[in-house]
Amino acid sequence: MDPRWLDDNERALWMRLHALSERTLAEVDSQLRRDAGLTRYEYYVLAMLSESPTRSRLMSDLAIATNGSLSRLSHAANKLESNGWLTRSHAEGQRRSVIATLTDDGWRKLAESAPGHVGAVRGRIFDHLTSDQVRALYEALDPLFVQGWTC
Repeated sequence: MDPRWLDDNERALWMRLHALSERTLAEVDSQLRRDAGLTRYEYYVLAMLSESPTRSRLMSDLAIATNGSLSRLSHAANKLESNGWLTRSHAEGQRRSVIATLTDDGWRKLAESAPGHVGAVRGRIFDHLTSDQVRALYEALDPLFVQGWTC
């Protein structure tokens, strides 16, 4: 079966999406490493914990929320835990389920790191778009997220 090659417009869009994601993620990661001593993934682990009413999540749920594997999450959690920014414990009555909890120090670290992170994201993306363009782009990408992805 022959592949369905991208037409010129599809290829141009794909190349733009690829360049935008690679450059933006690299810039955001660099900013967080420089200013906060966190990787982008570590920042999002803290952020996803902060969005839970209890500041806790099962590690398996946290991996999904951060779009990472359990192995990647475990590696990040080791560093975050050694810095006192999260704790891990077994879920009550479930020896195999582990819960990650954002500590008060972790909350402070996130709060200190957030302004620089938001500034980098805003400067790279949102300062260049009108609110109508943001809404249109969000809506245009919506069909791609019905595949079970989270964000």
